[in-house]
Amino acid sequence: MGGAIEWKGLSDPVTSQSWRGARFSSAPAPPSRGPLSASPPTRHCAANQEAGSAPARTYGRGREAAWRGRGAEWAGRGRGAASRTGLRGRNAEWRHRCRSLLVRKKRPVFCRARRMCVCPGPRRSGIPIRSSSLPLFSDAMPAPTQLFFPLVRNCELSRIYGTACYCHHKHLCCPSPYLPQSRLRYMPHPAYATFCRPKENWWQYTHGRRYASTPQKFYLTPPQVNSILKANEYSFKVPEFDGKNVSSILGFDSNQLPANAPIEDRRSAATCLQTRGMLLGVFDGHAGCACSQAVSERLFYYIAVSLLPHETLLEIENAVESGRALLPILQWHKHPNDYFSKEASKLYFNSLRTYWQELIDLNTGESTDIDVKEALINAFKRLDNDISLEAQVGDPNSFLNYLVLRVAFSGATACVAHVDGVDLHVANTGDSRAMLGVQEEDGSWSAVTLSNDHNAQNERELERLKLEHPKNEAKSVVKQDRLLGLLMPFRAFGDVKFKWSIDLQKRVIESGPDQLNDNEYTKFIPPNYHTPPYLTAEPEVTYHRLRPQDKFLVLATDGLWETMHRQDVVRIVGEYLTGMHHQQPIAVGGYKVTLGQMHGLLTERRAKMSSVFEDQNAATHLIRHAVGNNEFGAVDHERLSKMLSLPEELARMYRDDITIIVVQFNSHVVGAYQNQE
Repeated sequence: MGGAIEWKGLSDPVTSQSWRGARFSSAPAPPSRGPLSASPPTRHCAANQEAGSAPARTYGRGREAAWRGRGAEWAGRGRGAASRTGLRGRNAEWRHRCRSLLVRKKRPVFCRARRMCVCPGPRRSGIPIRSSSLPLFSDAMPAPTQLFFPLVRNCELSRIYGTACYCHHKHLCCPSPYLPQSRLRYMPHPAYATFCRPKENWWQYTHGRRYASTPQKFYLTPPQVNSILKANEYSFKVPEFDGKNVSSILGFDSNQLPANAPIEDRRSAATCLQTRGMLLGVFDGHAGCACSQAVSERLFYYIAVSLLPHETLLEIENAVESGRALLPILQWHKHPNDYFSKEASKLYFNSLRTYWQELIDLNTGESTDIDVKEALINAFKRLDNDISLEAQVGDPNSFLNYLVLRVAFSGATACVAHVDGVDLHVANTGDSRAMLGVQEEDGSWSAVTLSNDHNAQNERELERLKLEHPKNEAKSVVKQDRLLGLLMPFRAFGDVKFKWSIDLQKRVIESGPDQLNDNEYTKFIPPNYHTPPYLTAEPEVTYHRLRPQDKFLVLATDGLWETMHRQDVVRIVGEYLTGMHHQQPIAVGGYKVTLGQMHGLLTERRAKMSSVFEDQNAATHLIRHAVGNNEFGAVDHERLSKMLSLPEELARMYRDDITIIVVQFNSHVVGAYQNQE
């Protein structure tokens, strides 16, 4: 290494003095004092001084001189049995003094050696942190010199002891492993250094086996975070005039962030081609994604058919019978990841055709006015009935037979919006939500709820359930805020376990494929299951007439509303869309914040304002806040990185799937509609 080894506090282990480790240095070695000359030990040990050899608190040259004399005394004693007996007695005396000092101080003694504490009490041994530096032993651990020095010379001590020991008092250990060279004042004789010289690759050896008392922190970089957040985003700009009417929608942004693997949420958006208006919806699946996938593909067709006039239904039926091309009903706006099930398309089409044939038979064509609210309710209920019927009838194709059963035994909630001019209808089944963003005259934002959660927090839903079942089931129909103690939403598609009778469930399962029989969930019968059905897919429809101050609509699954308050959602989206930020006083929420910390929060908020257009998608911007917001309402990149880097099996423990659609309204068109009336 180009110089002598610089030693600090190396003493003979036979006398229970600690070997303190070595550091390479280019400083010249001191004059030779003999093969057993030793440097003075560190200050904390009471065994540093021997009675009569030097004053109790002698340091510097006096202390060094005392140790030189002692080294000469040891060198002259030889290696006889009597000498060893004398050393053992002196060793015991010094150990006693060291222990007395530890007990008297009542605290761990700071060691000048690298990363070392000597702790009092029953464990008086020095406990090194698992690190790359050579581990060190305390004064209370005597051992023969010939036992340790071969290990030191071969650099095996670091590997053995550093792996076996860890620090029980991590907060009391020395704060830094890097000590300045000026504190390493004593160096041994060159011959002694040669005897204990480690291997040539000692630095690489020890640093190649680094141990840390705390885990390493790995964070995603901002580009990696953006890549994850923007993987499923989709934007669509609606032309102001589509050839039939002027649209009140400027466009919409949508995005999804999975927590389940695979994601159980779905989204859909489509323009009605044979009628006016646009359909948008989010679907939250449970017990798998089969039901939410089927509903996201089929529900809009059922709604569109329900809105068609009698003449158009006849024209479509005649085209099917004659084999002509059908009139397109919907124009879909889908992300490439939003797929359709091609295997079941024929089955789905046959069920849809049966539905419009019934509508033709029921409607004689005398009434031309179509009630949107009634059409939405009929479409929801009919699709749920078809899902149940398809599972009962089955299919000769084994794949389709298993698919329809998976759809029926899983479940999904739905929140759908139909926008036609200034008429906004929201049909909700379950616990997804629709929130309207309203801009007040002073520029502030307020939230208007257009849907109600169908769960135990809704008193009207609790009353509805109790009225639909006998009084003796009043205490069992809802347990622990769940339907029959199992299901959180009180309305949903599928979930035939809460709709079919017990006999029907057993018959379908027994005649179904083996995969269904092996599934414990499908064979499980809910407790207190006496008077089914306990679950319905009938939606609750809300109507709202748009006003110029109504700027946007947020449709989102419960994964968003579990993490953010509705007012915060509307404010964040409103500020993003308008580019105007109305800053509120920072609420610390009971935290003790210093003036410097408050200045840091304000500076961070200013930086966030300048980078607000980092997202070109309002739904992505909202997800970034939902996942990465800290207790002060600001996006914390460290928190965001941690949440996004969670493995699949842990992500669901912290949050749910998040699916968002942000619909932006055209205030000028809405105002024009209002002026015409």
